Amino acid sequence: MIDTRQKPQDARGRLLLLRRIVQHVFLAIFLVLFIKTDYSGSDRLDAAVNILFRLDPFLAAAVVLGVKTFVALVLPSLVVILLTLVLGRVFCGWFCPMGTLLDLSQKLLPARDKKNRTYFPGLPLFLLVFALVAATCGFAVAGYLDPFSILVRGLAQALYPMLNSVTVGFFTFTYQQLPDFVNAFTEPVYGVLQDFVLPSGQKFFQLASFSLFMLLGVLLLEAVQRRFFCRNLCPLGAMLGLVGRKGMFAGHGGNEDCGACRVCSKNCRMGAIDEDRKIDMASCTFCSECVAKCPRQIISFGFSLAGGNELSQGSGVSLSRRKFVAAGLAGFLLPTVKGVEVLAKNPDPLLIRPPGALAESDFLRRCVRCAECIQVCLGNALQPALFQAGLDGMFSPMLVARTGYCEFNCTLCGQVCPTGAIRQLTMPEKHLLKIGHAWFDKDICLPFAKGISCMVCEEHCPTPDKAIRFKDVTIQRDNGQSITIRQPYVVDELCIGCGICEAKCPLPGRSAIYVTNAGEHRHPEKSLTTYAGYN
Repeated sequence: MIDTRQKPQDARGRLLLLRRIVQHVFLAIFLVLFIKTDYSGSDRLDAAVNILFRLDPFLAAAVVLGVKTFVALVLPSLVVILLTLVLGRVFCGWFCPMGTLLDLSQKLLPARDKKNRTYFPGLPLFLLVFALVAATCGFAVAGYLDPFSILVRGLAQALYPMLNSVTVGFFTFTYQQLPDFVNAFTEPVYGVLQDFVLPSGQKFFQLASFSLFMLLGVLLLEAVQRRFFCRNLCPLGAMLGLVGRKGMFAGHGGNEDCGACRVCSKNCRMGAIDEDRKIDMASCTFCSECVAKCPRQIISFGFSLAGGNELSQGSGVSLSRRKFVAAGLAGFLLPTVKGVEVLAKNPDPLLIRPPGALAESDFLRRCVRCAECIQVCLGNALQPALFQAGLDGMFSPMLVARTGYCEFNCTLCGQVCPTGAIRQLTMPEKHLLKIGHAWFDKDICLPFAKGISCMVCEEHCPTPDKAIRFKDVTIQRDNGQSITIRQPYVVDELCIGCGICEAKCPLPGRSAIYVTNAGEHRHPEKSLTTYAGYN
């Protein structure tokens, strides 16, 4: 083992400083990639914005087990596994953006519990086993528990739109209410924010509050215990802990020279050092605070042929046989409930998936609820589902046409999907791909219900040959007067279900034309139903 006990104080301080620099650099990289997950005037993204999710071995394992085959898109996750085999659970302490945010939150919300005990040491492993068994049985829950998914959902669906709304409101106020010499300063600042920070437009999301509360809950738990989520809930951390405890990197704890000193165990943010000053490498993230604060410079880390398990007590990542069986049984039984839900017999016709989405069962097995397709959607059409696809479909993307529409010349959602749940489409493929079908509600459509001319839906239809056309119909008004009016109809072979007609319908509230998933290409067995009088 490489001994670090003789290093001077300044060297130990430099190690702690290096870790903090690396943390903030990777947090900055994450935020840049997050901001890049937006429309920038081109249909091609110039950065690998989905790389964070492709580095996640927990999500990778869930996807591979779910689809029962290796998915090449998750190959980068092996880099993290190799890193963990060499350096232990260093990813959690040095590179994870959620971990960095938790450390920053600790400065604002110091933990009340000064006893450095982990409340639920076996729960992360329980959740890991449960999620992977459920994924194997076709029930995807990994995206609900994964720290990256929680973080990006909270940012994309709540905090980022809130930032844009507040910023635009502030600079609108300064422009309208303050004198010109102030605007000479504020307007250039606003321009820089628009170019480099703010999204391309204001977006609105259902489940925004839910996503925000999940993220804030993780951060606020820091007031209970340092790294509470990492120690008591995170299944990704449990997976890395299992790998790290067998790694080549090990920590050397205290000895008889320590006396009654417990500085290391009191300052360990992960509770990885027990009362006997032994270091559990399954929990240790090598934050190096114990090394920096050890008054006698006894704590050390280094490489050993015996690996980290030599000094590991196994307290951080452990599960009794009974709890292991219970986790596996829960993961096995929960998918069976899905088979007896009403949706198993009558799927929601308004559940419209993004263009390029795989067949529903494969789509749900691959989708990790990362919200990147929802964030990048140019027309604000994609929204997180609640229970439209069942319990395991929550947070998965669905098109809500009254909120927005699928842009005819956009393929961004397939580019950002990290697992291939949404295929990358060429523009010609996108133009022909049918994700749904439009229907008229003749009870409220103005030409049918009121005899009033309206052409808005036809004017916005993006297909080269209009999928919405008109036929002249003679009707009789209530006063007995006969008039000829143009009533719209949908050409089945041309409608692609983009939803722009529903989004642009001028009626308040419910649209007079709506889109369902009838006829979608990913399910060829679905056929269009012709309503009476439709043609």
